[in-house]
Amino acid sequence: MNNDIDYKLIEAKKRKATPIFSGVLKYFPDAIKAVAQCSFKGNDQHNPNTSLHWDRSKSGDELDALTRHLMDAGTMDDDGVRHSAKVAWRALANLQKEIENEVQEA
Repeated sequence: MNNDIDYKLIEAKKRKATPIFSGVLKYFPDAIKAVAQCSFKGNDQHNPNTSLHWDRSKSGDELDALTRHLMDAGTMDDDGVRHSAKVAWRALANLQKEIENEVQEA
């Protein structure tokens, strides 16, 4: 029983050390909204008439794509989405893959 309580305390501390709402969403609400809009627009472009999803088979060059959009940061792309939102989306995609790869290797 004591180990169960210790485990719950450790898990609670981990959750508090990962403040998704207060440490990310509240800091950057407009930026998060722009990335979500970018995701929606990208899904319509690359996967028309399908539910919102990340088709990883069409998304393998995150750092190259990120850099291409970074070169045009501060402007809108032809589809009306900010290049900076596309940079953020690609950065998140790259980070997600890095974390997943580390978990698979462990």
